[in-house]
Amino acid sequence: MSLVWNREPYSPKRQALSVDGLVRAAVALADAEGLDALSMRRVAAELGSGTTSVYRYVKNRDELLDLMVDAVRGEREVLPRSGDWRADLAAVAYGQRDLMLRHPWLGTLLSTRPALGPHSLRHLDHALAVAESLTGDPTRAANVIGLIGDYVLGAVSRELAENEAHRRTGQSEDEWRASVAPYIRQVVESGAYPHFARRIVDARDPSFAEQFAFGLDAILDGISAG
Repeated sequence: MSLVWNREPYSPKRQALSVDGLVRAAVALADAEGLDALSMRRVAAELGSGTTSVYRYVKNRDELLDLMVDAVRGEREVLPRSGDWRADLAAVAYGQRDLMLRHPWLGTLLSTRPALGPHSLRHLDHALAVAESLTGDPTRAANVIGLIGDYVLGAVSRELAENEAHRRTGQSEDEWRASVAPYIRQVVESGAYPHFARRIVDARDPSFAEQFAFGLDAILDGISAG
């Protein structure tokens, strides 16, 4: 099967477009409006070109998505290993979180398809090297990286969902809390849900960043103990 990674890029004599230009336009469109807005026709329109011209550079939308994922993965450098596996795995996780928050569409693609471009493979190879410093078993190392990746996807998806709710409704989280406060007060005062009531009355609400750090520390503790 021919993949976009092992084909020579289309390079006409009069180069009005380029693969890099297409990818930059597609990333900007997805960042602004989401993947649902992304089509070959729309990208061509953003570039002031015809759709047929775009298909000379990429075969289809799936190839464009692969290129987009690798382009944004290339925004972050592969950091040198510190020798502290825990700190290095945490850096991998925080790097993934940063990219997903910067490009909200990225998590959807990372959860459904392997990223095989050169930037993605470079980051994966680094992460596996860090995990293999903890264990000589390549299967366990892959499981460790998969576990961390799954955690990042799940944790960040909640944060992105809150951002999307704010965009869709125009309400911030504090404004939403104020709107449901009378009902929550009734629930607490009913006494029917004592543990939930204690959570509302006595517990502090951590930020998404604090929740992420707590969960990641717990996962790294589990990896260390295992």
